[in-house]
Amino acid sequence: MGLEGKMIKQKINWIALVFLGIILFSVVNVNALGETVGTQDVTVCCEKTNSGLYCQDVPEEDCSDGSEFALPTSCASTTPCNPGYCYDSVEGTCLDNVPQMICTDEGGTWSAEKPGACNLGCCILGDQASFATLVRCKRLSNFYSLETNWNSGIANEVMCILAARSDEKGACVFEHEFETTCKLTTRSECTADVGAGSVVGDTTEEIDDDEGGDEGEEVLESPEGCQEVNTDGSVKFCPGMLCSAEELETNCGPSRETSCLAGREEVYFVDTCGNPANIYDGGKINNDEYWSYIKDKSESCSPDQGNANSQSCGNCNYLLGSYCSVVNSETASPTYGESICKDLNCPASEETGGEKRLHGESWCGFDSEKDFTFQETSQDASTDVLNEALSNLNAGGSAPLEFFDEREVPVGSKFYRYLCSHGEVLVEPCADFRNEECIENNVAGYSEAACRVNRWQTCTSIYKKADCENTDRVDCIWLAGIEYVILGGVFGEEGGSTIDKSSLGNVKAELKKFKSGDREMGSCVPRNPPGLQFWGAEDENGEVQNDEATAFCAQANAVCPVTYEKGLIGGDWECIENCECLETMVHLKRAQLCMSLGDCGPKMNIAGQLGRGKGYKIFEEDL
Repeated sequence: MGLEGKMIKQKINWIALVFLGIILFSVVNVNALGETVGTQDVTVCCEKTNSGLYCQDVPEEDCSDGSEFALPTSCASTTPCNPGYCYDSVEGTCLDNVPQMICTDEGGTWSAEKPGACNLGCCILGDQASFATLVRCKRLSNFYSLETNWNSGIANEVMCILAARSDEKGACVFEHEFETTCKLTTRSECTADVGAGSVVGDTTEEIDDDEGGDEGEEVLESPEGCQEVNTDGSVKFCPGMLCSAEELETNCGPSRETSCLAGREEVYFVDTCGNPANIYDGGKINNDEYWSYIKDKSESCSPDQGNANSQSCGNCNYLLGSYCSVVNSETASPTYGESICKDLNCPASEETGGEKRLHGESWCGFDSEKDFTFQETSQDASTDVLNEALSNLNAGGSAPLEFFDEREVPVGSKFYRYLCSHGEVLVEPCADFRNEECIENNVAGYSEAACRVNRWQTCTSIYKKADCENTDRVDCIWLAGIEYVILGGVFGEEGGSTIDKSSLGNVKAELKKFKSGDREMGSCVPRNPPGLQFWGAEDENGEVQNDEATAFCAQANAVCPVTYEKGLIGGDWECIENCECLETMVHLKRAQLCMSLGDCGPKMNIAGQLGRGKGYKIFEEDL
């Protein structure tokens, strides 16, 4: 029989049992659980009996206490128990003689007349078949990852199963150029004209299939199990047999060659005629039975293992991490042939981050060391970096400004997505100028990564922390403190490089927004700073002119008015107002803010080189 019986859900089996109970009552008037109904007894249509059956004609005392009805009539004439067709639109199954009540309770569609959806046809599933509805055929085909092949013209299950046998594989034996040769093929392809254009080897001579054959032509004797394809016996199909079988007496024999087949994952032996044989097993190179009959994958060597790089077993398993591949310099050499089960996984290397990666696994990469697990950049982390820089200065060293950005995003860098595919690492760069970033997720040791848009464009125009940290809309972080406030846009045309009373007036107007709540003390900057077109034409002084990049970085410029005083008689000037602006830490924080905007400030490029200029400057002017 086909697969249909195995695939029917449990609830349908239960319905079928009820149907069986109805038949038994109608024939022998005795149910399977001992409820006897005499021909003269008064019966009622019971919704549920004491034994758990539904829609039964039984004496009233046999009805369950939980039964919703016990009608003094036959169940066949009641609406809830009226038998008809029950169709499951999800599974595509259709049963008849099912009570209406049971069908609807189980989520089916009931109808008194047979609906068109219940029409059966032949569903071909590889080398098997099922006599089923069209929807059921689609369901089964999807389950086995096959294309739907349903034929409504085949009228019964027997013809359906026979139709599936057309794809049965075996040895097609025929005469060609006075030799008995063979081709491993399907029953449907083994025809009387098998020798015309599709024979093993380079010959194209046709075989005469006239009844009785040519004069002097030898008629092939049929080995046990073989069937004649044409009337003269010159072509025979031997199901389940290989062309190298000795009893077929063909010119095809065992060899030591192997090959990969299209659409198959295993390594196969190849006979002397070029036909594929069974899965490569070095221990059965001289086994007559292994070269005579088609063996299933489960009957071949190590069926429960992937056999990656095995020298003696070609029973590759894609799901266990191997597939057939031609031997190359990176793979092991098999004992026989030139094909092997190649490992689908990628060995540990610099590209894999020093660890073995599974086939299909993806991960993120960058032009410098970077942690790709999602982490909120905190104010404490920024403070730690600044304190380290200040400590270096106090010790007589230099502040490592080029490393202030704890996210380490050098000029010219970009994100990459790495993918392990069939034992090789593929590299997929994300968009240039870091307009895309790579995100990575690791579940139970299996990593998945993707390039996604870097939503940094509106960060510097956000003035409140809650809006800045709304990860559903933007990819920004908040740096709290007056030292990080962005006011560069209110200073003249060069964004803070000039100092005049007009600019200071603009600053005072902007500062009022903090008191009104329109702004919060701090700044919103990109989580992953974008790249900028830092190149441009040189002016007469040899300076690169790039108005767009200059204006973008100038947002971090700032002016801090410091007031000094000294006595009338003399002495040194002493700071009396905004003296914190003279502290080194304030300067370092400003440089950090500049670097956080993008390719601004004292940054390195991906080659580890600093820019031609310092990247920032601190100057004083008298007002």
